[in-house]
Amino acid sequence: MAHQGLKLLAFSPACGGPLCLACFLPAWRACPAIQWPYSSKPVHTFMKTKHELELADIKRVAAAAEAEALKHQWAVTIAIVDDGGHLLWLQRLDGAAAVSSHIAPAKARTAALGRRESKGYEDVINGGRTSFLSVPTLEGMLEGGVPIMKDGQCLGAVGVSGVKSTEDAQIARAGIAALGL
Repeated sequence: MAHQGLKLLAFSPACGGPLCLACFLPAWRACPAIQWPYSSKPVHTFMKTKHELELADIKRVAAAAEAEALKHQWAVTIAIVDDGGHLLWLQRLDGAAAVSSHIAPAKARTAALGRRESKGYEDVINGGRTSFLSVPTLEGMLEGGVPIMKDGQCLGAVGVSGVKSTEDAQIARAGIAALGL
């Protein structure tokens, strides 16, 4: 199929040659390389579905984490971040140290950006790899930051500070468990 006209820099598998406006415009729906958006043919998409935390999820996590802390009478700060480490929720319980309002978000950010528990970094550093201390934006390399994972994707993380680090992590996990993931 050869037409004279304005040539486009494309190759059409339908007509076997370079596309021209004369053959492209009337027959663009027939070309197998182009999917008509309203056709009955399934359109393959290369976009992935990304899960994200909604406000109701965040409130559920925070309430469960708070309940776990109060059950043990632990004065802590609870932080929840999204997958980029951006703060979504910060709650300082009565009696929690002021510095915990800085440490809890840092633990959560570290867990979210690393997509693993912040304890992993603490273990690496304690094992002798002190170079991790110079990693920018990962200030919370202490146990107590736990990522929120669904289908292999990190939705965010919970960071807790104020008691022993194992207890901080226990509170964070209790909050995440409320999502039923």
